[in-house]
Amino acid sequence: MIKIICLGKIKENYLKDLINDYEKRIQKYHQLKIIELKDDNSLEKERDKILPYLNSKDFIITLEINGQSLTSEQFSELLNAKFIHYPCLTFIIGSSLGLHEDIKKKSNLALSFSSLTFPHGLFRGILLEQIYRAFKIINNETYHK
Repeated sequence: MIKIICLGKIKENYLKDLINDYEKRIQKYHQLKIIELKDDNSLEKERDKILPYLNSKDFIITLEINGQSLTSEQFSELLNAKFIHYPCLTFIIGSSLGLHEDIKKKSNLALSFSSLTFPHGLFRGILLEQIYRAFKIINNETYHK
């Protein structure tokens, strides 16, 4: 299973459409669950909302600006390798406040998609697109360029 824990609601319809499209595409390859939590004005409160969804048996990936950068090919290799040893890959997207240090400490991998800052909803779409791209690469299917 792939679990995406994210803080903040998507308000824009065009982003909802983007996210729904990639959600459906990914479901053809793997079970996907998006857990959308209400963002707060406190990292401690957000931490407390995230913690119940974390399982010590999962491979936890936090999305952080200062995390490790991977190519799409490396990302697909990572997903493929981790599914062998872990029942669930959990991605965590923080709010505009970032992520509490307690959440970062539980992470198996801090991953960065860019040094740029993205709107929350757009980044969720980018993450889903990259997961979909990874499955296309893993399955040697046409899509990746």
